[in-house]
Parts: sequence; structure tokens; C-alpha cells
Amino acid sequence: MRIGISCYPTYGGSGAVATELGIALAGRGHLVHFITYQQPFRLPSFLPRVFFHEVDVGRYPLFEYPPYDLALAVRMHEVVRTHKLDLLHVHYAIPHATSAWIAREMLEDGGSGVRIATTLHGTDITLVGQDPSFHAITKFSIERSDALTAVSEYLKRETFNAFGCSGCAVEVIHNFIDPDVYDRRKYTTTIRDQVQAGRKVLMHISNFRPVKRVRDVVRIFAHVARAMPSVLVMVGDGPDRVTAEKEAEALGVSDQTMFLGRLDAIAPLLAGADLFLLPTERESFGLSALEALACGVPVIGARAGGLPEVVRDGVTGALREVGDVEGMSAAAVDILSSPEKWQAMSEAAAADARTRFSQKDMVTRYEDFYTRVLA
Repeated sequence: MRIGISCYPTYGGSGAVATELGIALAGRGHLVHFITYQQPFRLPSFLPRVFFHEVDVGRYPLFEYPPYDLALAVRMHEVVRTHKLDLLHVHYAIPHATSAWIAREMLEDGGSGVRIATTLHGTDITLVGQDPSFHAITKFSIERSDALTAVSEYLKRETFNAFGCSGCAVEVIHNFIDPDVYDRRKYTTTIRDQVQAGRKVLMHISNFRPVKRVRDVVRIFAHVARAMPSVLVMVGDGPDRVTAEKEAEALGVSDQTMFLGRLDAIAPLLAGADLFLLPTERESFGLSALEALACGVPVIGARAGGLPEVVRDGVTGALREVGDVEGMSAAAVDILSSPEKWQAMSEAAAADARTRFSQKDMVTRYEDFYTRVLA
């Protein structure tokens, strides 16, 4: 198959999954064309059967905000025509599904030869798409797609609740991990080498947006730090990083907290962690939690969105209500205080991630999905 993939190429779960899906498809013999404004952050410089087409967003004085969606549509149109793509797989309803529909309408034959598959990742449905300014165009883009997937059952329900989605079906295909990459045993040099012996390593990875509740992360850690020697490793960046830094200072744990900024290779970091914290307010899936579980790191999180589909409460981690800092802190201390309990959860986490969310199985499901779409 000749497949075009459009996604947000920067730091984030949707771009990571879209890129790794494309790489895996190319490894199975398909031709994969990434179409976006910059090279995806998890895409190496060269891979066989993988091509990158940059979207040039022109700068014209008349445009205060350059129309990326239109520039993307033009580039999609060019790539479909030149490389005779069978399918455009777009990640996020807006602007990517919108641009794909425009690109298909621009084709001389009315686009009858190319199909549009849209994967819904979360923010496009739960936040941006429900804004009155975007609701109608999001609904239109969903319904003009030939087929739809969502990364969780929760997000599928949210899609129908918010948009109705008349005349369409949504298939759930979960995000996935490469078990060879997220394997705790293969990393001999980890963050633990930079930590005083005997200290527990708690970790959080996100884009530091308000929905991630990074202040709660620091508050949970402060409780744990009072109970046992420990450090907090914060990976990522975003608007609430300063808020988290100030919270750590206010709670007197800034000297035990490490802010590492954005990093692409996180598996070696997770391999040195004892616990992963994700007290998010809304999580459509929780890819960072899955990556932690695959590395044998139990997850403490909020019982919100799709996270309960990823973390098995009491087995691979602990889930509490959003904002329940005390409950999450107690669960963290309970797990870290018992080597036997931590070991059992660690082993269960790694096994569960590989069983339910393996890359091999999910990529096969996408191949079957494409086949049905093209038929």
C-alpha cells in the first residue's frame, strides 16, 4: 500500500504513535509518506520506504495567521498525485482531516481513488473540537472521513456524545509500544546513576499543559519525600513548567527535583524509575503511562478518561479521583515501602503492556483496517 500520514510532528503522544506506526508499516513493505510542517521528532534521518514531504507555509503580509490547513491541503494534493497514494491516514480531525478532504476535492477525478482514514487522539474531540468556533468543522471533517479510529473506548464514547457522527463508525485501536525499546533490562546506564544510592526515583513526562496538573505531581512527590529518601524527575516542557518549579520551591523539594526539559529518547530514563506519576485531569489514552508500564514502572494516576483502560488499578498501579493528592500520595508510599509489592507490580506492568498493547498486534490491526477502507 502507498500511505500518506499527517500528524503534529512535535513533542506529544499522537505524533509519536503516528510516526512509529509509519516506520513499522514501512518495515512491512508499505510505502509511507509523512506530510507535515517539519520532520516528526521520532523519525530518523533516513529509513527505507519512508519519505518526508515538508509543508511550506508561506509568509504573506496580508495573513496575520498563515493558513497552515490550506498549505497542508495543497501539499497533500501534490503528494497524492505524484506518488499515487492509496490512502491518507490523518491524526487529529482538525486541521488534518479537513485538509485531506480539501486535497481530495482538488483532484481531477473527484478523489475517487484515495481514501481518508482519521485517527482521533483526544484534544481534537475533548477540547478544541467542542469549542463553538470549531465544533461544526470538526463534525464535518469526521463525517467526511471514509473511516475513523479512536485510541480508547472513552474517546469513542466522547466522539459520539459530542458530535453524534451520523452515518459513521469508530473503531478502537489502542496506542502501542515497541517491546524491544521499552525494556528495562537492556539499559545499563540510567537516571539512577545520577541519584544518591537508596533514593526512590519518581518520574513525570508530559507537555506541561494545565490539564496535566503538574502542581499535583510535585505535591504528591512532596508527601513521598517526607516518608522516604526520593527524587522527582520531570521530563518535558510547556506553559506550566514555571508553575511546577515554583511549587517545588514552595514545598521545599526543589533540591530533590530535576527538570530535564524535552527529550526524545525516554526509554532509558523510564528504565531507572521506580514510579510514574500521571494525575492528569483528562487523558484520552495515556501513552506516557503505557511506556512506563512497559518498562516495569508502576503508575500512580487519576481515574479519568482512557487511563483506566491502560492502568489496571491494584495490579499495575493505582488510580484515584482527579485532585486526590492525599490518596495518590498514600498509594505511592504504600507501593514504594514494600519491595515485594513493587516487584509484583513491576512484573505485572511489563507483562500487561506487552500482552495488550504490543506494536506487532496493533500494526496488524491497522493493516486490516486499511484493507477494509480500500475495499
